[in-house]
Amino acid sequence: MTLYHGSQMSVPQPKAKVGRKNLDFGPGFYLTKIRKQAEDWAVVMAGRKGRNEEAVLNTFQFDIVQAVADGVRIKSFPTYDLEWLDYVVACRRGKDYSSEYDMVEGGIANDNVIDTVEDYEKGIITAEQALGQLRYKKVNHQLCILSQAVIDKYLTFVESTVLESEEDEP
Repeated sequence: MTLYHGSQMSVPQPKAKVGRKNLDFGPGFYLTKIRKQAEDWAVVMAGRKGRNEEAVLNTFQFDIVQAVADGVRIKSFPTYDLEWLDYVVACRRGKDYSSEYDMVEGGIANDNVIDTVEDYEKGIITAEQALGQLRYKKVNHQLCILSQAVIDKYLTFVESTVLESEEDEP
């Protein structure tokens, strides 16, 4: 399976526990099957906080067949549901699920969804109201590898590509 990681740098040797904490699926190495999504994230990261860095698309191959055969513990959220919502809120509050799962896959609490997640987290709306608002949202894709051993054994770096900025285009 081809996976992408958008960044402001090449990442030939990813680390599972480097980076920000309290993300959707906790601390880990985040990837997506959706190339455009990774490209967009790379552009965001390159321009964050006034930086003017390169936007870099990192491409990987992940041996999902062998990972499953070897018993890698994968938690999957195919839709925005109550289980996903509670999991994301728990991770954003600092819960670490790495003793239960090696990888987590599901939707992103992006700009389209984050207000609903935050309102639920703060108790402003109920779970039923949150799920009603999320029901018609298009689920994007993220895969978070929580285990360095999984990265080392099943994830193979293919290439890094510097994305052209809009200023570079003719």
